[in-house]
Amino acid sequence: AGAISTGTHGSGIHNGNLATAVEGLHLVTADGGTLELRREKDGEQFPGSVVGLGGLGVTSSVTLKMVPNFQVAQSVYERLPFEELKTHFEEIFSAGYSVSVFNDWQRHEGTQVWIKRRLEAEDKNEWPAEFFGAKLAKEKLHPVAGHSAESCTEQMGVPGPWYERLPHFKLEFTPSSGRELQTEYFVPLEHGVEAILAVEKLKNQITPHLFISELRTIAADELWMSMAYKRPSLAIHFTWKPEWAEVSQVLPLIEGALEPFGPRPHWAKLFTLPSGRLKAQYAQLNEFKALLKKHDPEGKFRNEFLANNLYGA
Repeated sequence: AGAISTGTHGSGIHNGNLATAVEGLHLVTADGGTLELRREKDGEQFPGSVVGLGGLGVTSSVTLKMVPNFQVAQSVYERLPFEELKTHFEEIFSAGYSVSVFNDWQRHEGTQVWIKRRLEAEDKNEWPAEFFGAKLAKEKLHPVAGHSAESCTEQMGVPGPWYERLPHFKLEFTPSSGRELQTEYFVPLEHGVEAILAVEKLKNQITPHLFISELRTIAADELWMSMAYKRPSLAIHFTWKPEWAEVSQVLPLIEGALEPFGPRPHWAKLFTLPSGRLKAQYAQLNEFKALLKKHDPEGKFRNEFLANNLYGA
C-alpha cells in the first residue's frame, strides 16, 4: 500500500511504476466509511486516488492486474563509459526488461550495469562478453564496492522466477547497505543525458556522502501525483551515508542543477525542493486537492508532509 501510494517503482523503459498495476482500491475514509474505486467505473477520480500520498484514507485492500509467471535472467557488466551512455542512451536502457546503471560520479562511467532479461521458451540466454564498452562480470557483484554480494539476487545469467530476479536484493536480506538515506529525482527521459551530466558536475560535493547512485527508467502513466505522470522518465537515485546534516546541504545543489529539466522528487525519499517549485510540476494538483477535500473535508489525514509540500507557500 505504501509503495502504491507514493508511486514507487522498479526499472524498465516499458514498465510503469507499481501503482499502474492497480485495478481496484478499497479505502477506509475519514468518517469511518469505506470507499471502493475501480478503474473501469471511476475513471474521473481513479487516476487521482491511486497515488494518494495517504491523504484520502487508509488503504485496506488493492486489486492488481496480474500476468502469468515468467522467467528472468540477470547479468552484470562493469565500467560502462559515459561517452557510450551519451551516444547509445536509449539502446542501453532498452537492453532488458529492467536495466539499472550504478555509478559513483567520479570516473565518468557507470561502475555496473544490471540487465534483467525476460526469458521465453525459445531464448538462448546468451550474454556477449562486452556491452557498449562494459565487460561482462565474471563473479557475482554488489552495487556498493566492498559489500558482500551474498545479499544480491542471482546473476551470471542464471534463470529464475521474476520475483527472485527483478529485485536487486534477496527478500531475506537487508537491501542495499542497510543504514542509509535515499533521494531520487525523476526527469523527462528525453533530457536524461543532460540531467546526468549536470549532476556529474557536482561529483566532489556528492561522493564524500554517497554509497552509490542508480540510474533507471520508468514508463509514463496517467496517475495525477505520480512522478512519471504523462512523461517517460529517467530516475536519478542516490543512496547516501547516514549523514543528514551534510546531505541536506548537497540536495539543494542537485535540485538546482536539475531545475532546467523540471525534476520531480520521489515522494517517499528525502528532498528539499521548495513547495512552489514542487507544486509547479503537477498539472492536476488542484484536482487532487479537491479530491482530498471531498473525501476528508476536516483534514484528518492531513499531516506535516502534506501541509508543507502540497499546501505550503
